[in-house]
Amino acid sequence: MAKILIVDDEERIGFLLSETLNDLGHRASYESDGARALEKIKSTPFDLVITDLRMEPVDGLQIVNAVTALEGTDVVVLTAHGSTAAAVAAMKAGAIDFLQKPLDLDEMTLWVERWLKNRRIAARAERLDEDLKALTDDEFIGVSPPVEKLRSLIERVAKTDATVLIAGESGTGKELVAQAIHRASPRGLRPFVATNCAALTETLLESELFGHEKGAFTGAIKQRAGRFELAEGGTLFLDEIGEISGGFQAKLLRALEQREIVRVGGGETIAINVRVIAATNKNLETEVNSGRFREDLFFRLNVFPITVPPLRERPADIDLLAAHFLEKLRYPSAKITKDVAESLRAYHWPGNIRELRNIIERATILADGGAIKTEHLGFLPGLSPTRDMAAATTESAPLPTVTAQDQGIEDVEKQMIVAALQACNGNKSNAAKRLRITRRVLYTKLRKYGLE
Repeated sequence: MAKILIVDDEERIGFLLSETLNDLGHRASYESDGARALEKIKSTPFDLVITDLRMEPVDGLQIVNAVTALEGTDVVVLTAHGSTAAAVAAMKAGAIDFLQKPLDLDEMTLWVERWLKNRRIAARAERLDEDLKALTDDEFIGVSPPVEKLRSLIERVAKTDATVLIAGESGTGKELVAQAIHRASPRGLRPFVATNCAALTETLLESELFGHEKGAFTGAIKQRAGRFELAEGGTLFLDEIGEISGGFQAKLLRALEQREIVRVGGGETIAINVRVIAATNKNLETEVNSGRFREDLFFRLNVFPITVPPLRERPADIDLLAAHFLEKLRYPSAKITKDVAESLRAYHWPGNIRELRNIIERATILADGGAIKTEHLGFLPGLSPTRDMAAATTESAPLPTVTAQDQGIEDVEKQMIVAALQACNGNKSNAAKRLRITRRVLYTKLRKYGLE
């Protein structure tokens, strides 16, 4: 429910509105004096302010201006019949709507319910955007050749409806690659449905993907749609596809080839319109040769193969990723020292990006939000430079060597821009595209860092 302030110098209207909204479960309060209302607005957070326009000495337009200067509060104005011009002026100042007097309480309550619903939808969309941005940023930060190749493959296959098989070690971000393909595809506005095939037995996996009818098995108390149906028109992501049993492999192959399914315990054939993206940390060709995975299913899934590079093959991106994770933790005084940066680049990263993220978070805690030093990484086994990894870092890193004692976010950002410009032979348009920012943002950064 919402916290609402009603401002109107007609006490009868103010009390009636506040009581009506309180009866609906909202927390509504009333203020008849505009000056006192301004004080309340400044000191107390409200979700919505409903204000009359014609008041003295503080009028409704002053209330609107005060509310629009705040973040997270909406304002709607009440106007007398024939005062449309005043209402338009209020909306230009930031009011989201206007309601005419005399008020119909039923219409008013419906308006508030619609406003609250739209507000929830907008908040949910914002959270989803933030979540998706956080997910994709964690994996696709970088200027190394392996990451550039990965981006290119994603861009190419996203335009098609081809089945994709994503291979890669645990922690490299296979599901995030699948999400990126889905969002960039013509199916991007339809559902993205993910299933971890390794987490379910054959019977449960069949029910999870194909659905089941009421009474199909013990505990099936009602009909349930499967993941194929839920992903209709969109993308179904099958993670750990190499773990499914031989018996279910045949059923899955039939569903993919016939583009239809039958719910467990049912007889009706259901047509499906779903793009399938599968992922595995196993070598499926080896599994096929050993007889553990059907060759025909492998070929059906492996239409467009993508391999996500492990972190040890992209050491040039480790500084950028570490700085990104550090920034997300929001410790303003946190720094990565030169010795730590060298140690991170030299480590072999068996857990890949997921491990790096966890290491940065734990080290930041041990450093109390200050400079992260090598002793904060000492609890990790084998965290010491190896000759091979040190050589790999020297040979493949396209970024300038970090020579400052402390490495900040701005240092890393500047390095990314320099590296992108070098890789694009100074072409700013291509560099902006490589960095996944607009040209305007790039020019702003160039001025900031004196790189023009």
